[in-house]
Amino acid sequence: MIFSNPAGAPELGCDECGCRWFDRQENRCYECGAPVSEAAQAEFRAALEAFAQSRPGNDAPA
Repeated sequence: MIFSNPAGAPELGCDECGCRWFDRQENRCYECGAPVSEAAQAEFRAALEAFAQSRPGNDAPA
């Protein structure tokens, strides 16, 4: 689950319980222990990229 924080940045939430805290070494939710799927990770990376591109001053060539 992806939602936006008050600043508009995307945040990843657990698909099972909605918790936003993850053990990044184990790739699991701290609250319920559910694994973070590859699909959820890819969706979050895409949301982060879209957010970064939408930020002011991001029109410079790469």
